[in-house]
Amino acid sequence: MSKPTFDMDAAIEALKAGKGLTGKDGILTPLIKQLTEAAMQAELEQHLENDEDSNRKNGSTPKIVKSAAGSFELNTPRDRAGTFEPQIVKKHQTHLTDELERKIIGLFALGTSYQDIRSHIEEIYGINVSNGTINAVTDKLLPELHAWRERELERIYPIVWLDAIHYKIKENGRFITKAVYTILGLTVEGKKELLGLYLSEHEGAHHWLTVLTDLHNRGVKDILIACVDGLKGFPEAIESIYPKTELQHCIIHQIRNSLKYVASKNQKAFMADLKCVYKAATLNAAETALDELDTKWGEKYPVVIKSWRNKWQTLSAYFKYPDYVRTAIYTTNAVEAVHRQFRKLTKTKGGFPNENSLLKLLYAGMLQASERWTHPVQNWNLTLSQLSIHFAGRLDDHIDL
Repeated sequence: MSKPTFDMDAAIEALKAGKGLTGKDGILTPLIKQLTEAAMQAELEQHLENDEDSNRKNGSTPKIVKSAAGSFELNTPRDRAGTFEPQIVKKHQTHLTDELERKIIGLFALGTSYQDIRSHIEEIYGINVSNGTINAVTDKLLPELHAWRERELERIYPIVWLDAIHYKIKENGRFITKAVYTILGLTVEGKKELLGLYLSEHEGAHHWLTVLTDLHNRGVKDILIACVDGLKGFPEAIESIYPKTELQHCIIHQIRNSLKYVASKNQKAFMADLKCVYKAATLNAAETALDELDTKWGEKYPVVIKSWRNKWQTLSAYFKYPDYVRTAIYTTNAVEAVHRQFRKLTKTKGGFPNENSLLKLLYAGMLQASERWTHPVQNWNLTLSQLSIHFAGRLDDHIDL
Protein backbone atom coordinates (compact mmCIF):
# COMPACT_ATOMS: atom_id res chain seq x y z
CA MET A 1 0.00 0.00 0.00
CA SER A 2 1.45 3.39 -0.99
CA LYS A 3 1.79 6.05 1.66
CA PRO A 4 -0.68 8.95 1.52
CA THR A 5 0.76 12.09 0.00
CA PHE A 6 -0.02 15.70 0.61
CA ASP A 7 -3.18 16.63 -1.31
CA MET A 8 -2.49 20.04 -2.83
CA ASP A 9 -5.99 20.46 -4.26
CA ALA A 10 -7.57 19.71 -0.89
CA ALA A 11 -5.17 22.14 0.78
CA ILE A 12 -6.14 24.91 -1.63
CA GLU A 13 -9.82 24.31 -0.99
CA ALA A 14 -9.21 24.35 2.75
CA LEU A 15 -7.31 27.61 2.39
CA LYS A 16 -10.22 29.13 0.43
CA ALA A 17 -12.56 28.02 3.20
CA GLY A 18 -10.50 30.02 5.70
CA LYS A 19 -8.78 27.13 7.44
CA GLY A 20 -5.52 28.01 9.20
CA LEU A 21 -2.12 27.06 7.81
CA THR A 22 -0.76 26.16 11.22
CA GLY A 23 -2.07 25.15 14.60
CA LYS A 24 -4.54 22.44 15.40
CA ASP A 25 -5.62 20.66 12.19
CA GLY A 26 -3.54 23.16 10.19
CA ILE A 27 -3.33 22.78 6.42
CA LEU A 28 0.46 22.43 6.45
CA THR A 29 0.68 19.80 9.20
CA PRO A 30 0.34 16.79 6.81
CA LEU A 31 2.95 18.30 4.50
CA ILE A 32 5.43 18.79 7.36
CA LYS A 33 4.83 15.20 8.46
CA GLN A 34 5.42 13.95 4.90
CA LEU A 35 8.59 16.00 4.39
CA THR A 36 10.03 14.98 7.77
CA GLU A 37 9.38 11.28 7.22
CA ALA A 38 10.86 11.46 3.71
CA ALA A 39 13.99 13.14 5.06
CA MET A 40 14.36 10.51 7.77
CA GLN A 41 13.97 7.71 5.20
CA ALA A 42 16.76 9.34 3.17
CA GLU A 43 18.90 9.44 6.32
CA LEU A 44 18.31 5.72 6.89
CA GLU A 45 19.14 4.82 3.29
CA GLN A 46 22.40 6.77 3.52
CA HIS A 47 23.18 4.96 6.77
CA LEU A 48 22.56 1.55 5.20
CA GLU A 49 24.79 2.38 2.21
CA ASN A 50 27.67 3.23 4.53
CA ASP A 51 27.10 0.29 6.88
CA GLU A 52 29.73 -2.39 6.22
CA ASP A 53 27.73 -5.05 8.10
CA SER A 54 24.65 -6.72 6.70
CA ASN A 55 21.80 -4.44 7.66
CA ARG A 56 18.40 -3.46 6.29
CA LYS A 57 15.22 -1.56 7.01
CA ASN A 58 13.03 -2.78 9.83
CA GLY A 59 9.74 -0.87 9.75
CA SER A 60 9.07 2.21 11.83
CA THR A 61 8.12 3.39 15.29
CA PRO A 62 5.39 6.01 15.74
CA LYS A 63 5.68 8.92 18.17
CA ILE A 64 3.86 12.20 18.65
CA VAL A 65 5.90 15.23 17.63
CA LYS A 66 5.02 18.85 18.37
CA SER A 67 5.81 21.50 15.80
CA ALA A 68 4.92 25.11 15.16
CA ALA A 69 2.40 23.84 12.60
CA GLY A 70 0.73 21.50 15.09
CA SER A 71 1.12 18.04 16.60
CA PHE A 72 1.27 14.94 14.41
CA GLU A 73 2.26 11.29 14.54
CA LEU A 74 5.71 10.76 13.06
CA ASN A 75 6.77 7.32 11.85
CA THR A 76 10.47 7.02 12.67
CA PRO A 77 12.24 4.43 10.46
CA ARG A 78 14.31 1.65 12.05
CA ASP A 79 17.12 -0.60 10.90
CA ARG A 80 17.58 -4.28 11.74
CA ALA A 81 20.93 -3.76 13.52
CA GLY A 82 19.63 -0.87 15.63
CA THR A 83 22.60 1.34 14.72
CA PHE A 84 20.62 4.06 12.94
CA GLU A 85 20.64 7.36 14.83
CA PRO A 86 18.36 9.90 13.09
CA GLN A 87 19.57 13.50 13.17
CA ILE A 88 16.58 15.43 11.82
CA VAL A 89 14.38 14.24 14.66
CA LYS A 90 16.60 12.53 17.20
CA LYS A 91 15.61 9.74 19.55
CA HIS A 92 13.44 10.98 22.42
CA GLN A 93 13.02 14.35 20.68
CA THR A 94 9.39 15.46 20.84
CA HIS A 95 9.66 18.96 19.33
CA LEU A 96 10.42 19.25 15.63
CA THR A 97 12.34 22.53 15.98
CA ASP A 98 13.27 24.93 18.75
CA GLU A 99 10.69 27.45 17.47
CA LEU A 100 8.26 26.54 20.23
CA GLU A 101 10.95 26.93 22.85
CA ARG A 102 11.89 30.35 21.48
CA LYS A 103 8.23 31.35 21.57
CA ILE A 104 7.86 30.17 25.18
CA ILE A 105 11.00 32.00 26.30
CA GLY A 106 9.91 35.10 24.36
CA LEU A 107 6.55 35.14 26.16
CA PHE A 108 8.27 34.44 29.48
CA ALA A 109 10.63 37.39 28.92
CA LEU A 110 7.59 39.66 28.61
CA GLY A 111 6.40 38.62 32.06
CA THR A 112 3.60 36.43 30.71
CA SER A 113 2.22 34.00 33.29
CA TYR A 114 2.52 30.26 32.76
CA GLN A 115 -1.26 30.04 32.36
CA ASP A 116 -1.26 32.68 29.64
CA ILE A 117 1.71 31.03 27.92
CA ARG A 118 -0.20 27.74 27.85
CA SER A 119 -3.27 29.48 26.42
CA HIS A 120 -1.22 31.28 23.78
CA ILE A 121 0.56 28.13 22.60
CA GLU A 122 -2.75 26.26 22.52
CA GLU A 123 -4.44 29.02 20.51
CA ILE A 124 -1.65 29.54 17.98
CA TYR A 125 -0.25 26.03 17.59
CA GLY A 126 -2.98 23.76 18.90
CA ILE A 127 -0.49 22.20 21.32
CA ASN A 128 -1.01 21.61 25.02
CA VAL A 129 2.05 22.34 27.14
CA SER A 130 2.24 21.76 30.89
CA ASN A 131 3.67 24.05 33.54
CA GLY A 132 6.44 21.48 33.92
CA THR A 133 7.32 21.79 30.24
CA ILE A 134 7.36 25.58 30.41
CA ASN A 135 9.53 25.44 33.51
CA ALA A 136 11.94 23.00 31.83
CA VAL A 137 12.19 25.28 28.78
CA THR A 138 12.76 28.46 30.80
CA ASP A 139 15.28 26.65 33.02
CA LYS A 140 17.50 26.54 29.94
CA LEU A 141 18.17 30.21 30.71
CA LEU A 142 19.93 29.25 33.94
CA PRO A 143 23.25 28.10 32.39
CA GLU A 144 23.26 31.31 30.34
CA LEU A 145 22.58 33.32 33.50
CA HIS A 146 25.42 31.57 35.32
CA ALA A 147 27.85 32.24 32.45
CA TRP A 148 26.70 35.87 32.30
CA ARG A 149 27.26 36.35 36.03
CA GLU A 150 30.76 34.87 35.75
CA ARG A 151 31.84 36.66 32.57
CA GLU A 152 34.93 38.86 32.46
CA LEU A 153 34.27 42.59 32.70
CA GLU A 154 36.03 45.72 31.44
CA ARG A 155 39.07 46.92 33.35
CA ILE A 156 37.59 50.37 34.07
CA TYR A 157 34.08 51.81 34.20
CA PRO A 158 33.89 55.62 34.35
CA ILE A 159 30.44 55.57 36.02
CA VAL A 160 28.61 52.83 37.92
CA TRP A 161 25.10 53.06 39.36
CA LEU A 162 23.88 50.79 42.15
CA ASP A 163 20.34 50.28 43.41
CA ALA A 164 18.15 47.60 44.98
CA ILE A 165 14.73 46.11 44.28
CA HIS A 166 12.93 43.77 46.68
CA TYR A 167 11.03 40.51 46.13
CA LYS A 168 9.42 37.80 48.22
CA ILE A 169 11.04 34.38 47.83
CA LYS A 170 9.93 31.16 49.47
CA GLU A 171 12.39 29.54 51.85
CA ASN A 172 11.67 26.72 54.29
CA GLY A 173 7.95 26.96 53.69
CA ARG A 174 7.57 30.71 54.17
CA PHE A 175 8.13 33.82 52.07
CA ILE A 176 10.91 36.18 53.05
CA THR A 177 11.88 39.49 51.48
CA LYS A 178 15.19 39.60 49.66
CA ALA A 179 16.92 42.43 47.86
CA VAL A 180 18.25 42.15 44.33
CA TYR A 181 21.11 44.59 43.94
CA THR A 182 21.54 45.77 40.39
CA ILE A 183 24.87 47.16 39.22
CA LEU A 184 24.79 49.13 35.98
CA GLY A 185 28.02 50.38 34.48
CA LEU A 186 28.90 52.87 31.78
CA THR A 187 31.76 51.73 29.58
CA VAL A 188 34.55 53.92 28.25
CA GLU A 189 32.56 53.98 24.99
CA GLY A 190 29.61 55.48 26.89
CA LYS A 191 27.38 52.42 26.56
CA LYS A 192 25.37 50.94 29.41
CA GLU A 193 26.21 47.45 30.61
CA LEU A 194 24.55 45.54 33.43
CA LEU A 195 27.47 44.18 35.40
CA GLY A 196 25.64 41.92 37.78
CA LEU A 197 22.59 40.94 39.82
CA TYR A 198 23.24 40.07 43.46
CA LEU A 199 20.66 38.55 45.78
CA SER A 200 20.84 39.12 49.54
CA GLU A 201 18.66 39.20 52.65
CA HIS A 202 20.75 41.90 54.26
CA GLU A 203 22.68 44.91 53.11
CA GLY A 204 25.74 46.23 54.84
CA ALA A 205 29.49 46.55 54.58
CA HIS A 206 30.07 42.79 54.55
CA HIS A 207 27.56 42.21 51.75
CA TRP A 208 28.93 45.05 49.63
CA LEU A 209 32.47 43.87 50.20
CA THR A 210 31.45 40.52 48.67
CA VAL A 211 29.83 42.22 45.68
CA LEU A 212 32.75 44.55 45.00
CA THR A 213 35.25 41.74 45.45
CA ASP A 214 33.35 39.78 42.80
CA LEU A 215 33.56 42.72 40.39
CA HIS A 216 37.28 43.05 41.10
CA ASN A 217 37.87 39.33 40.53
CA ARG A 218 36.02 39.55 37.20
CA GLY A 219 38.40 42.22 35.96
CA VAL A 220 37.11 45.60 37.16
CA LYS A 221 40.21 47.34 38.49
CA ASP A 222 38.93 50.92 38.61
CA ILE A 223 35.65 52.84 38.93
CA LEU A 224 35.74 56.61 38.66
CA ILE A 225 32.31 57.52 40.08
CA ALA A 226 29.85 55.29 41.93
CA CYS A 227 26.28 56.58 42.19
CA VAL A 228 24.29 55.07 45.05
CA ASP A 229 21.07 55.67 46.96
CA GLY A 230 22.53 55.78 50.47
CA LEU A 231 23.08 52.03 50.74
CA LYS A 232 24.31 51.06 54.20
CA GLY A 233 27.93 50.03 54.39
CA PHE A 234 28.70 50.83 50.78
CA PRO A 235 31.15 53.75 51.35
CA GLU A 236 33.26 51.61 53.69
CA ALA A 237 33.24 48.65 51.31
CA ILE A 238 34.18 50.67 48.23
CA GLU A 239 36.94 52.39 50.17
CA SER A 240 38.56 49.00 50.80
CA ILE A 241 38.35 47.71 47.20
CA TYR A 242 38.34 50.91 45.11
CA PRO A 243 39.89 53.58 47.35
CA LYS A 244 40.14 56.15 44.54
CA THR A 245 36.46 55.93 43.53
CA GLU A 246 34.38 59.06 44.02
CA LEU A 247 31.00 58.50 45.69
CA GLN A 248 27.87 60.39 44.65
CA HIS A 249 24.72 59.89 46.70
CA CYS A 250 21.53 60.03 44.66
CA ILE A 251 19.91 63.43 45.12
CA ILE A 252 16.45 62.13 44.20
CA HIS A 253 16.58 59.43 46.89
CA GLN A 254 17.74 62.01 49.43
CA ILE A 255 14.82 64.31 48.52
CA ARG A 256 12.30 61.47 48.82
CA ASN A 257 13.68 60.45 52.19
CA SER A 258 13.63 64.06 53.38
CA LEU A 259 9.97 64.58 52.49
CA LYS A 260 8.98 61.64 54.68
CA TYR A 261 9.74 63.87 57.69
CA VAL A 262 8.14 67.05 56.39
CA ALA A 263 4.48 67.75 57.14
CA SER A 264 2.34 67.65 54.00
CA LYS A 265 1.20 71.26 54.51
CA ASN A 266 4.84 72.42 54.40
CA GLN A 267 6.17 70.20 51.63
CA LYS A 268 5.57 72.63 48.75
CA ALA A 269 7.35 75.50 50.48
CA PHE A 270 10.12 73.26 51.78
CA MET A 271 10.75 71.83 48.30
CA ALA A 272 10.98 75.32 46.81
CA ASP A 273 13.77 76.16 49.27
CA LEU A 274 15.44 72.76 48.92
CA LYS A 275 15.52 73.15 45.14
CA CYS A 276 17.82 76.14 45.60
CA VAL A 277 20.30 73.73 47.20
CA TYR A 278 20.51 70.89 44.69
CA LYS A 279 19.87 73.07 41.60
CA ALA A 280 22.51 75.65 42.52
CA ALA A 281 25.01 76.66 39.86
CA THR A 282 28.06 76.28 42.09
CA LEU A 283 29.10 74.51 45.26
CA ASN A 284 29.35 77.81 47.17
CA ALA A 285 25.83 78.77 46.10
CA ALA A 286 24.56 75.35 47.15
CA GLU A 287 26.17 75.64 50.60
CA THR A 288 24.72 79.12 51.07
CA ALA A 289 21.28 77.80 50.13
CA LEU A 290 21.70 74.91 52.59
CA ASP A 291 22.53 77.39 55.36
CA GLU A 292 19.39 79.36 54.49
CA LEU A 293 17.35 76.14 54.49
CA ASP A 294 18.74 75.36 57.95
CA THR A 295 17.88 78.83 59.23
CA LYS A 296 14.29 78.63 57.97
CA TRP A 297 13.46 74.96 58.61
CA GLY A 298 16.15 73.59 60.90
CA GLU A 299 14.23 74.08 64.11
CA LYS A 300 11.10 72.44 62.70
CA TYR A 301 12.81 69.59 60.83
CA PRO A 302 16.25 69.06 62.43
CA VAL A 303 16.46 65.40 61.31
CA VAL A 304 16.19 66.41 57.65
CA ILE A 305 18.80 69.15 57.85
CA LYS A 306 21.15 66.91 59.82
CA SER A 307 20.89 64.24 57.14
CA TRP A 308 21.89 66.71 54.42
CA ARG A 309 24.75 68.03 56.57
CA ASN A 310 26.08 64.55 57.38
CA LYS A 311 26.01 63.40 53.74
CA TRP A 312 26.97 66.70 52.18
CA GLN A 313 30.39 65.57 50.97
CA THR A 314 28.88 62.79 48.83
CA LEU A 315 25.65 64.63 48.02
CA SER A 316 27.57 67.61 46.64
CA ALA A 317 30.24 65.78 44.64
CA TYR A 318 28.50 66.54 41.32
CA PHE A 319 28.87 70.32 41.69
CA LYS A 320 32.46 70.14 40.42
CA TYR A 321 31.24 69.12 36.96
CA PRO A 322 29.37 70.94 34.16
CA ASP A 323 25.65 70.32 33.62
CA TYR A 324 26.00 67.49 31.10
CA VAL A 325 28.10 65.48 33.58
CA ARG A 326 25.87 66.34 36.54
CA THR A 327 22.85 64.97 34.69
CA ALA A 328 24.50 61.57 34.43
CA ILE A 329 25.59 61.19 38.04
CA TYR A 330 23.31 63.13 40.41
CA THR A 331 20.64 60.42 40.34
CA THR A 332 20.42 56.64 39.98
CA ASN A 333 17.67 57.00 37.35
CA ALA A 334 19.71 54.95 34.87
CA VAL A 335 19.53 51.81 37.00
CA GLU A 336 16.00 52.62 38.16
CA ALA A 337 14.96 52.39 34.50
CA VAL A 338 16.19 48.79 34.56
CA HIS A 339 14.11 48.20 37.68
CA ARG A 340 11.03 49.58 35.95
CA GLN A 341 11.55 46.92 33.29
CA PHE A 342 11.86 44.31 36.03
CA ARG A 343 8.65 45.49 37.68
CA LYS A 344 6.75 45.10 34.42
CA LEU A 345 7.82 41.47 34.35
CA THR A 346 7.06 40.71 37.98
CA LYS A 347 3.99 42.88 38.71
CA THR A 348 1.62 39.88 38.57
CA LYS A 349 3.85 37.72 40.77
CA GLY A 350 3.08 37.76 44.48
CA GLY A 351 6.20 35.78 45.29
CA PHE A 352 8.67 33.30 43.83
CA PRO A 353 9.09 29.63 44.78
CA ASN A 354 12.89 29.89 44.75
CA GLU A 355 15.76 32.19 43.82
CA ASN A 356 16.28 30.67 40.38
CA SER A 357 12.67 31.31 39.35
CA LEU A 358 13.22 35.02 40.07
CA LEU A 359 16.72 35.34 38.63
CA LYS A 360 15.92 33.66 35.31
CA LEU A 361 12.98 36.05 34.83
CA LEU A 362 15.11 39.11 35.64
CA TYR A 363 17.82 37.82 33.31
CA ALA A 364 15.28 37.49 30.49
CA GLY A 365 14.13 41.03 31.20
CA MET A 366 17.71 42.27 31.27
CA LEU A 367 18.32 40.79 27.81
CA GLN A 368 15.34 42.75 26.50
CA ALA A 369 16.36 45.99 28.18
CA SER A 370 19.95 45.77 26.94
CA GLU A 371 18.81 45.46 23.30
CA ARG A 372 18.28 49.23 23.37
CA TRP A 373 21.75 50.01 24.73
CA THR A 374 23.43 50.23 21.35
CA HIS A 375 24.42 53.90 21.35
CA PRO A 376 26.49 56.01 23.76
CA VAL A 377 24.64 58.17 26.29
CA GLN A 378 24.02 61.79 25.40
CA ASN A 379 27.03 64.14 25.40
CA TRP A 380 29.36 61.26 26.14
CA ASN A 381 32.41 62.63 24.36
CA LEU A 382 32.18 65.87 26.35
CA THR A 383 31.62 63.92 29.56
CA LEU A 384 34.61 61.68 28.89
CA SER A 385 36.81 64.73 28.26
CA GLN A 386 35.78 66.20 31.62
CA LEU A 387 36.38 62.92 33.42
CA SER A 388 39.83 62.58 31.90
CA ILE A 389 40.69 65.98 33.42
CA HIS A 390 39.18 65.36 36.87
CA PHE A 391 40.64 61.84 37.06
CA ALA A 392 44.01 62.59 35.49
CA GLY A 393 45.91 59.59 34.20
CA ARG A 394 43.27 56.96 35.02
CA LEU A 395 41.72 56.95 31.55
CA ASP A 396 44.91 57.40 29.55
CA ASP A 397 45.30 53.72 28.66
CA HIS A 398 41.69 53.38 27.59
CA ILE A 399 40.92 56.36 25.36
CA ASP A 400 42.55 58.33 22.58
CA LEU A 401 42.22 62.06 23.23
